[in-house]
Amino acid sequence: MRQSVLSHIYGKQPAADLAVRVAAGGFKGVQLALAKAISDIDTANGKLSPGLGNYVAEQFDRQGVRIAVLGCYIDPVHPDRDVRRSEINRFKEHLRYARDFGCSMVATETGSFHTYQPTHPDNYAEIGWQTLRETVTELAEEAEKWGVHLAIEPVATHTLQTAELMEQLISEVPSPTVGMLFDPCNMMKTEFVDDQQGFLRGVLERLAERIILIHAKDIHFTADGQKEEVLAGTGILDYPYFFELLQQYKPHIDISLEGVTKEQLPQASLHMRRIWQETIGRHHQTNG
Repeated sequence: MRQSVLSHIYGKQPAADLAVRVAAGGFKGVQLALAKAISDIDTANGKLSPGLGNYVAEQFDRQGVRIAVLGCYIDPVHPDRDVRRSEINRFKEHLRYARDFGCSMVATETGSFHTYQPTHPDNYAEIGWQTLRETVTELAEEAEKWGVHLAIEPVATHTLQTAELMEQLISEVPSPTVGMLFDPCNMMKTEFVDDQQGFLRGVLERLAERIILIHAKDIHFTADGQKEEVLAGTGILDYPYFFELLQQYKPHIDISLEGVTKEQLPQASLHMRRIWQETIGRHHQTNG
């Protein structure tokens, strides 16, 4: 199992110390959000360079940890054009130097579905989608120059929220750099709970070719339908079936653990690894 971890779960600290803590947790990979995780280097807009990327990568490499993806969670549909431009420029800078960090992906979500509702109540969804498409088109052009991927994460309440919309985005931005970060908990809606297997299978069947990264956590829904993150293994997600699908469609994909505190990490990590090994055992028995 290629299990990574969200770097800033450990808190913001010097790069070398962070690498030591990630390795001590038993993780071989990391999703690194520079601004949230590293305290001893200024990573503001304009500060990245090949040397900076190489330095950070070396700290993790010394501990046997690979930077699987850079997290650069911008709001690609921000209604303030100046703010959105600054965010786009930051993401493009991450794309340019991703290879120097030893990875080939930069990840983001897509902003709230209701961003433009206050100003455009009649067509806010259309304007949000147009804005997202324009941003992703620009980012994909930059990614193509550097041979890296956009890892775009659908979320149930965001501008990009369903498998169908992910397919639409891929169709409207026909660049091979556009990939999907699949977090089943973030895409989960109450109406999917009773047929989770159909939901999970449907996403993999439709989009496996473009899925390049997995996020793993757990959730439940409150009595009034609110989604809450809980410790892995205590929520509702059908991880045995999900991992069976991943072994079928994406057997060596990076799986980044999140949604827990650093104190909960050992238990959550062990739970995920145990399910993965049990799934492999059943797979071998079935195909033996």
